[in-house]
Amino acid sequence: MIDRYFRDHPRSVGETYFQHLQTAGGFGGRMMLAGTACLVHALLPCLFVKTGSRAIQGLHDDMVNNRKRVAKDLSCGHQAVAEK
Repeated sequence: MIDRYFRDHPRSVGETYFQHLQTAGGFGGRMMLAGTACLVHALLPCLFVKTGSRAIQGLHDDMVNNRKRVAKDLSCGHQAVAEK
Protein backbone atom coordinates (compact mmCIF):
# COMPACT_ATOMS: atom_id res chain seq x y z
CA MET A 1 0.00 0.00 0.00
CA ILE A 2 2.71 2.50 0.97
CA ASP A 3 4.68 1.48 -2.10
CA ARG A 4 1.71 2.40 -4.30
CA TYR A 5 1.22 5.81 -2.70
CA PHE A 6 4.83 6.91 -2.52
CA ARG A 7 6.79 5.06 -5.20
CA ASP A 8 4.64 4.10 -8.20
CA HIS A 9 4.59 7.51 -9.86
CA PRO A 10 8.27 8.36 -9.24
CA ARG A 11 9.23 4.98 -10.71
CA SER A 12 7.06 5.66 -13.75
CA VAL A 13 9.15 8.75 -14.52
CA GLY A 14 12.49 7.08 -13.76
CA GLU A 15 13.08 8.63 -10.34
CA THR A 16 13.35 7.51 -6.75
CA TYR A 17 10.95 8.97 -4.21
CA PHE A 18 13.53 11.51 -3.00
CA GLN A 19 14.59 12.50 -6.52
CA HIS A 20 10.94 13.10 -7.35
CA LEU A 21 10.45 15.06 -4.11
CA GLN A 22 13.35 17.33 -5.04
CA THR A 23 12.27 17.77 -8.67
CA ALA A 24 8.57 18.31 -7.99
CA GLY A 25 9.31 20.53 -5.01
CA GLY A 26 11.62 22.65 -7.13
CA PHE A 27 9.00 22.97 -9.84
CA GLY A 28 6.36 23.89 -7.26
CA GLY A 29 8.55 26.56 -5.70
CA ARG A 30 9.36 28.06 -9.08
CA MET A 31 5.66 28.05 -9.99
CA MET A 32 4.75 29.82 -6.75
CA LEU A 33 7.36 32.53 -7.33
CA ALA A 34 6.26 32.98 -10.95
CA GLY A 35 2.62 33.07 -9.86
CA THR A 36 3.39 35.77 -7.33
CA ALA A 37 5.18 37.78 -10.03
CA CYS A 38 2.13 37.38 -12.29
CA LEU A 39 -0.18 38.66 -9.55
CA VAL A 40 2.06 41.69 -9.05
CA HIS A 41 2.12 42.18 -12.82
CA ALA A 42 -1.70 42.13 -12.87
CA LEU A 43 -1.74 45.06 -10.45
CA LEU A 44 1.29 46.88 -11.85
CA PRO A 45 1.67 45.97 -15.53
CA CYS A 46 5.03 47.74 -15.76
CA LEU A 47 6.60 45.12 -13.44
CA PHE A 48 7.50 41.51 -14.25
CA VAL A 49 6.52 41.97 -17.89
CA LYS A 50 8.17 38.75 -19.13
CA THR A 51 8.61 36.84 -15.87
CA GLY A 52 5.59 34.54 -16.28
CA SER A 53 6.41 33.66 -19.87
CA ARG A 54 10.05 32.98 -19.05
CA ALA A 55 9.12 30.85 -16.06
CA ILE A 56 6.70 28.74 -18.09
CA GLN A 57 9.28 28.26 -20.85
CA GLY A 58 11.97 27.35 -18.31
CA LEU A 59 9.73 24.85 -16.53
CA HIS A 60 8.74 23.28 -19.84
CA ASP A 61 12.35 23.04 -21.01
CA ASP A 62 13.47 21.45 -17.74
CA MET A 63 10.64 18.93 -17.87
CA VAL A 64 11.43 17.98 -21.48
CA ASN A 65 15.16 17.71 -20.73
CA ASN A 66 14.43 15.44 -17.75
CA ARG A 67 12.28 13.17 -19.95
CA LYS A 68 15.09 13.00 -22.52
CA ARG A 69 17.62 12.16 -19.79
CA VAL A 70 15.44 9.33 -18.47
CA ALA A 71 14.82 8.00 -21.99
CA LYS A 72 18.57 8.11 -22.76
CA ASP A 73 19.40 6.28 -19.53
CA LEU A 74 16.89 3.58 -20.39
CA SER A 75 18.12 3.25 -23.98
CA CYS A 76 21.74 2.93 -22.82
CA GLY A 77 20.85 -0.16 -20.86
CA HIS A 78 20.80 1.36 -17.39
CA GLN A 79 18.32 -0.42 -15.19
CA ALA A 80 15.18 1.65 -14.93
CA VAL A 81 14.08 2.81 -11.53
CA ALA A 82 10.58 2.13 -12.84
CA GLU A 83 11.26 -1.61 -13.01
CA LYS A 84 10.24 -3.65 -10.00
